[in-house]
Parts: sequence; C-alpha cells; structure tokens
Amino acid sequence: MIPLYDNIPTRVFPVITVLLILINVIVFLYEVSLPPQALQIFIHQYGFLPVDLIDFRLDKAVTAMFLHGGFAHLFGNMLFLWIFGNNVEDALGKFKFIIFYLLSGFGAAVMQSVVSLVAGNPFIPMIGASGAISGILAAYIKLYPEAKIITFIPPFFFILFALPAWFFIGYWFFIQVLFAMVMPPGIGGVAWYAHIGGFITGWFLIDLMYRPSKAKIVHYSTLR
Repeated sequence: MIPLYDNIPTRVFPVITVLLILINVIVFLYEVSLPPQALQIFIHQYGFLPVDLIDFRLDKAVTAMFLHGGFAHLFGNMLFLWIFGNNVEDALGKFKFIIFYLLSGFGAAVMQSVVSLVAGNPFIPMIGASGAISGILAAYIKLYPEAKIITFIPPFFFILFALPAWFFIGYWFFIQVLFAMVMPPGIGGVAWYAHIGGFITGWFLIDLMYRPSKAKIVHYSTLR
C-alpha cells in the first residue's frame, strides 16, 4: 500500500518536517556523489553498528537517521515522513517534535542492535529514517485514528482507497512484525526490528509529550 495524502490539514506550515526532508535529500545527494569505496567508508563511519551500542557511540544513532541506501529507500521514507509527520509536528509543536523524532529513532536503533548482538551480525551498519518515522506512525494512529489515508494499492491502478489510519498503520505494523518473525535478523536488508522498536518508542512517548487542549478540534478536509 502506498499512501498519497491524508485528510487532516495542518494549522501551521510544518517547518521541521520539511527541514528533515531537505537534510535527508542533501545527505543522499552527497552519498551518490561518492565513489563506491568512499561511500562504504562513509556508511560505516556514520551508520549505526550494533557494536556501537556497547561502545556507547550513541551519536552515530543520530547520524544514521539521515543516511539512505538508495533512491527507493529515501523516497519511501520521505513520503511517509511528509504525510504523517506534518500532523504530528502540528500536534506536538516544533521543539517537542524534534525530540520525539530523535528519541523514536534512538529506540529503533537500540532494538535492532540488541537483536543483532544476540542473534545476528553486530558489524552491519543500520541506516535510514524509518525507525524515527515508525515512531511518528505510532503517534499518528493515537492522535488521528479515524483520519483517512488516501492510498494506492497495486495492481488497482485506477482506484484510490480512503483507508482509516487505524487500519493503514495497523496493517503496516503487522507486516513489520510478520517479516521480523520469518526473516533471519542481522543479515542486511530491511531492519524490521528497528521499525518495531521505533513504533513502540513512539507509542509510549506520545502519551508523555502530547498534552491535548480542550479547545483543539481536529478538522478533516473533503476528500477528492
């Protein structure tokens, strides 16, 4: 399922969401400018290796959030960040949103690293924003469970589906858990446990950071 947009307009322009997208794009453009050997060194230097958790090199958990393994990896993450991040930023405010994003990404890195240290390869670097974005999805499903996510589902090329957020994100999380159970951990590829860790972190973190106002009403736009 590919989300296209939702029906919740933001009250203010999502500055932090846009800034995060720009930083990710700029870093990716730098990555593709590097020759293969230099890129490999760059990824190992700024990506987060499971052994970095033991060495307390936690700064790499932050830098790893801005690295991506290819255009499809970048595009998918930035699409989800734009659709779901702008509303979570709207709810939390800019400063809290930054903290929420980084902590969700850190929670993702910790869970993936623990699994890799126990049952995988502790020297494979983890990169990507998907752990932090998983936390955003958890916040979104709690804040806007009845929001409609306009979704493209291959192979239905000419039909768009308006799926409730609780179903879209719930299905997404189910897929992460399913693949985490059937795929051997720590062999490279998709960091399924990072997605789960980021989601769990965001699920509990949003309750601590979000203070709803009685005067705040969610307005849903007309779908088209």
